[in-house]
Amino acid sequence: MKQNLLAATPPMGWNSWDCYGASVNEEEVRGNAEYMATHLKDFGWEYVVVDIQWYEPGANSSQYRNFVPLVMDEYSRLQPAENRFPSAAGGKGFAPLAEYVHGLGLKFGIHIMRGIPRQAAHAASAILGSEQTARDVAHPNSICPWNTDMYGVDASKEGSQAYYDSLFQLYASWGVDYVKVDDIAASRIYGYHKEEVAMIRKAIDRSGREMVLSLSPGPAPVEEAEHLAGHANLWRMTDDYWDHWHLLRGMFERCEKWAPYVQPGHWPDCDMLPLGHLGIRSVDGGGDRFTRFTHDEQVTMMTLWSIFRSPLMFGGELRDNDDWTLSLLTNKEVLHLHRYGKGGSQVALNEAHAIWTSEDEQGNHYVALFNLSDEALTLQVSFEQLKVSIPNTIRDLWQSRDLEVVNEGISQTLPQHGSVLLKLNRGESL
Repeated sequence: MKQNLLAATPPMGWNSWDCYGASVNEEEVRGNAEYMATHLKDFGWEYVVVDIQWYEPGANSSQYRNFVPLVMDEYSRLQPAENRFPSAAGGKGFAPLAEYVHGLGLKFGIHIMRGIPRQAAHAASAILGSEQTARDVAHPNSICPWNTDMYGVDASKEGSQAYYDSLFQLYASWGVDYVKVDDIAASRIYGYHKEEVAMIRKAIDRSGREMVLSLSPGPAPVEEAEHLAGHANLWRMTDDYWDHWHLLRGMFERCEKWAPYVQPGHWPDCDMLPLGHLGIRSVDGGGDRFTRFTHDEQVTMMTLWSIFRSPLMFGGELRDNDDWTLSLLTNKEVLHLHRYGKGGSQVALNEAHAIWTSEDEQGNHYVALFNLSDEALTLQVSFEQLKVSIPNTIRDLWQSRDLEVVNEGISQTLPQHGSVLLKLNRGESL
């Protein structure tokens, strides 16, 4: 398997799920793309991703309507619902929307479920490039426990690879740059769908177009890290993540476990950032609201995601961002660490606090201190403990200010669930 360095740095973008569930429409996608192009593109944000069930005309929230007709072509391939995506009319699919996003200098992505539509299997619909039908390749005992759209594809059956090849040929013709495949990294019933991952990888490679491959949901099995890295660009370490402190607190253990596997082109994924205006038409996680995370918790999340180097996928309605939310996404010093950091690792974790370290390509060191407790806490750590020499300067990246350098080390008083991200300039390893 050749090394795929398509995602040489962690992907950054917007995904429609946290705010619109399965029901996002073309106006909302275009509007968020326009916001990204105006306010975020210059900071590295580039992917605009349409999440699940763009092929379901009646989708109206994050609750799926079971066993309803889906929009599909004659070759068993799902198509955008024209009532939600008018530019898809006349068989154009997502090509016009992708062209619009590309015209803004951005990249276009879609979500799909693994497998083949159940309605195609029941109707024995044709498969492009094969004499077999959808019924021949479907695996009726391989189903998703939370969505009724698809059957798995049986890799042992003739025509299975042809189906996936035809699917990604279609996506290539649309101009798709990013595909998030769901019910594949950690199916609640069957585990990791290794054979379908391999078929999808082969189909992308045969499509003639580079596409970032993201696998969901999680937790992906760490024992399959080599296979995941050999086939995908990112994979979820967790089930759906929402704006609850206990879920953020639990991410420290997940990041510690996956930190050794962070590498260019292949990124363990902490899931979307539930920031800003959420749940507009999504009942998951708490309904229509602005994020429940406090400002301190939002900084803690962004700090962990950045020093660990998770992909950054914003989940809220971008056009409703306030200045605070925008500031979290446009801090150049933090994003430099996210983009160019290396060797990020957790050097301490207990019930009260966590400490992470990293460095960049210039050899500058970074230290993140996290207060995981429910009250204010003073954290002290020496440069010797951090294995760095006394730096020339210490920069607080979120506050954009330099701190006094004290020879003994670093001491910071942090609020409940708060954090600080520091850059130690010109400090060398001991």
